[in-house]
Amino acid sequence: MVQSTIGQVLTNIEREIQAEFHNSHQPRQPSPIDFVTPMTAAPGMAMPDYVEHRDGATEIGRLSAEAVVREYEAAAKDIEALGAELVERVKQCEAMSRDVLRVTDELKETANRYREEAKRVFIEIESCSKMTSEVSKICGELRDRIAPPVAADKSKTKKVRTAV
Repeated sequence: MVQSTIGQVLTNIEREIQAEFHNSHQPRQPSPIDFVTPMTAAPGMAMPDYVEHRDGATEIGRLSAEAVVREYEAAAKDIEALGAELVERVKQCEAMSRDVLRVTDELKETANRYREEAKRVFIEIESCSKMTSEVSKICGELRDRIAPPVAADKSKTKKVRTAV
C-alpha cells in the first residue's frame, strides 16, 4: 500500500514537473493566474502546517515539494482514518464479546436445566421399572394363590385317564 502510494506520488510529481518544464520553455502571454500563489489558487490543497518553503527554492522545487507533502498528508489522513475504523471494529468486537459471554451464561443455564430434566426422567423411568417389576411379581404370586399350579392339574388328569 505504501509502495503504490509512493509510486503514485512520483508519477504525479513527474507529470507536474513535465508540465512546468513544458510550460516554461514555450513563450506565452502572462495571465492574471500567474500572479496567484498556489495556496490561493487551490485553497482546498493548502500545505500542512508542519512544513514551509525555504528561501532560495526554485518554483519547480516548491511545486514538487508541495505535491509530495500533500500526497504524504493525504496518506497520513488515510492512515488516521484507518485507525479510527480499527477503533470502531474493536468496539464492535467488544460488544460481540459481551454478547457472547451473556449467551454463554444462558447456554450454561439451559444445559443445567437439561441435566435436571434428564435426572428427573431417569428417576421416573427407574421408578416405573421398579413398580412394573413389583406389579409383575405380585400378579404372579396372586395367580399362583388363585389358580392351582398347571403341573398339578396335569397329574390329576393323568390319574383319571389311567383309571378309566
